[in-house]
Amino acid sequence: MDNTVIFCDFDGTVTEKDNIVRIMNEFAPPGWENLKEEVLTGRMTIKEGVGAMFSLLPTARKAEISEYAIKHAIVRPGFSEFVAFTREEKIPLYIVSGGIDFFVYPTLEKYGPFSGVYCNTSDFSGKTIKVSWPHECDELCLAGCGLCKPSIMRKLAGRDQYKIVIGDSVTDFAAASEADFVLARDFLQGKCEELGIRHSPFHTFYDCLETLRSGAGVIR
Repeated sequence: MDNTVIFCDFDGTVTEKDNIVRIMNEFAPPGWENLKEEVLTGRMTIKEGVGAMFSLLPTARKAEISEYAIKHAIVRPGFSEFVAFTREEKIPLYIVSGGIDFFVYPTLEKYGPFSGVYCNTSDFSGKTIKVSWPHECDELCLAGCGLCKPSIMRKLAGRDQYKIVIGDSVTDFAAASEADFVLARDFLQGKCEELGIRHSPFHTFYDCLETLRSGAGVIR
């Protein structure tokens, strides 16, 4: 696996639930679901939708929101073993997340270090939370991703590297389309099946480990 590189989503992949949805369910006023629906149907970009969602949350509740997010970010079984395996095999493992720094970094801290962690950042200096976007789309993507996973892949992976994407949602679809192999669950699994994208389903990271150890996801 000397030439393999892995790009792994965070929300709903490393963690069992989508942390942004969980935060909004707990703290956002009624109506935030309309923004989620606008994103899922493509009427709003991910960047527009997530930015608008967090602008509904008052920074006065920063400590409460942060504590809740970290407490409820339950990591999917087998993740620690999966990370250890990538280290043993010297496989670069990048976490690429549309989530926000204030809950992504604390959740991942005890599992690192990783080859890199990419996520959006938060600004609590105003009355409501403002999301910043340090990893926007490159010139090859005009989708308004916010955090653009294909752009990150193009920057980090060489042409001859075997790219594996691990993910679950609509935010992972563009990355999966550019991968050599996908470990998929939930929405992303359905899209891979529908479009014939080479993949293997997973529920836990033990499943991911089994796939990689069997060589099913790696062609030489």
